[in-house]
Amino acid sequence: MATADSTAKLLSDLNINAGDWPPNLVKNLHLLSPDEIELGKTLLEMGQGHLFQDWAEPGVDDDQKKAFFAQVAKLNSSYPGGLASYIRTARELLADSKAGKNPYDGFTPSVPTGENLSLGDDNFIKFEEAGVKEAKNAAFVLVAGGLGERLGYNGIKVALPAETTTGTCFLQLYVESILALQEASNQLTQGTHQKEIPFVIMTSDDTHARTLDLLESNSYFGMKSTQVKLLKQEKVACLDDNDARLALDPHNKYKIQTKPHGHGDVHSLLFSSGLLKVWLDSGLRWVIFFQDTNGLLFKAIPASLGVSATKEYHVNSLAVPRKAKEAIGGITKLTHSDGRSMVINVEYNQLDPLLRATGHPDGDVNCETGYSPFPGNINQLILELGPYIEELTKTGGAIKEFVNPKYKDASKTSFKSSTRLECMMQDYPKTLPPSARVGFTVMDTWLAYAPVKNNPEEAAKVPKGNPYHSATSGEMAIYRANSLILKKAGVQVEDPVQQVFNGQEVEVWPRVTWKPKWGMTFAEIKSKVSGSCSVSQRSTMALKGRDIFLEDLHLDGALIINSTDGAEVKVGGSIQNKGWLIERIDYKDTAFPEEVRIRGFRIDKKEQLEETYSQPGKFTLKP
Repeated sequence: MATADSTAKLLSDLNINAGDWPPNLVKNLHLLSPDEIELGKTLLEMGQGHLFQDWAEPGVDDDQKKAFFAQVAKLNSSYPGGLASYIRTARELLADSKAGKNPYDGFTPSVPTGENLSLGDDNFIKFEEAGVKEAKNAAFVLVAGGLGERLGYNGIKVALPAETTTGTCFLQLYVESILALQEASNQLTQGTHQKEIPFVIMTSDDTHARTLDLLESNSYFGMKSTQVKLLKQEKVACLDDNDARLALDPHNKYKIQTKPHGHGDVHSLLFSSGLLKVWLDSGLRWVIFFQDTNGLLFKAIPASLGVSATKEYHVNSLAVPRKAKEAIGGITKLTHSDGRSMVINVEYNQLDPLLRATGHPDGDVNCETGYSPFPGNINQLILELGPYIEELTKTGGAIKEFVNPKYKDASKTSFKSSTRLECMMQDYPKTLPPSARVGFTVMDTWLAYAPVKNNPEEAAKVPKGNPYHSATSGEMAIYRANSLILKKAGVQVEDPVQQVFNGQEVEVWPRVTWKPKWGMTFAEIKSKVSGSCSVSQRSTMALKGRDIFLEDLHLDGALIINSTDGAEVKVGGSIQNKGWLIERIDYKDTAFPEEVRIRGFRIDKKEQLEETYSQPGKFTLKP
């Protein structure tokens, strides 16, 4: 037991005036290591004495007091600049929020420079080829810190099937897409050294163990385990009031309440992991960031990467056409009266008033194309590695944060519940110098963007004509994109029918799917289709192999082809069977698993022609 004398000696050794320290902390001082005492000092200097006011006498809850400092140490080390920096930033942002300060004051918006691409035209094909060449010099980073709760699904989002014809989950689709790009890129450059594309997944406490388990139980979906790195993001401290007093956990007075900081953490994690330097030294040039549930994303990657390489963009934001005032952020160039400028995502509810305040009385309006001149941000970024490292060396990976407190009333003096600082991956360009080359690449929404984020009830409330962004619309979007690509490649694809599932009216196209290695680019797909081919609306076609060629194929039913590498399969003639039917189910029907229910349909596999070619060689399938 510490005596009053030993505590007094400790205080004088540390140059601490007992009167400045909370008595409950002083009593427990002998429990703490020198490092913990330093952390205590930091907390008190930052006005956080309240954290200790209910501490017990020495000998009571001592383990929990040590656990408190272990948590503080983690919060301090996982944030660029430590807790002191977090609290200082929070005070500034909370003061701005209380004052109603507009973050865009002094800025004038204009349309940035970028590339608009259209699938299958010469420009698109040229950029796709350039992108495939460049792919072996890229690393891919998936931000996957979220659970599927908002979707009505209890698992991690990347484990959800992207489509239920083959049951391929998002993570498998992503890994197989990266591997297909790796192979195509290595083939194009025919170097003796086969480069492996690194793949990083940012996880959180919620998703880390389950992501690892999904990879390990599926042999990493064919990727070498050494190619994949998981980086786990930590949470940040919650704030109780405008003075940025840290919030204690309501159930534990020795624990600070924490919440997620947002996917902007990916930059500081990459920086502190040392991976960026390793990549640079191994000759990599690009880092491609993407989100966890967009089944169309990789259809847009080759051409976008080609744009980055050709235009030498330091930052390239993937974008889709957006209607004026549509609820998706717009990519905007902002120029300040003091000469600063940046190209960033401006949220739709801020873009319209900003335009009105700067000499555009009508605000955000469609131009002659029928779309807003400010393209829609889809949160996929391609960064050039060299300039990226230079920038992070200056910032330590810190991203401009924001705070979004829910105030109790108009006085804005107290919060309904604790808040925290947040940051977004796409705000990275905010700190870049004006000399940075920041551009965008726009592709049609049907080709590039079908995120899965809303549950059936939310999706059914979406006004008609607006995107549902549900598991239902996400799956149907994959069939639509594949059908439209085949159509562009010369296949006669029958028009879709409209059907309603889970209260959402969607276009149902033929259920066409293929493994990424069957066709990563439009030119490649076009080379595998010849003669006069047709696919009826009720058909299903799954091409699971690389060298499958469609020649004068007329499909009315279900066709599944599995082929090993080295098996060349020509498929033709007229194939007709009962096929696979889409059967409507109710999302409340617990007879079906969640991942099926949230779609509102299941696939009834009546009859199909399925062939498997497990040996190399040349084969023909012509019933």
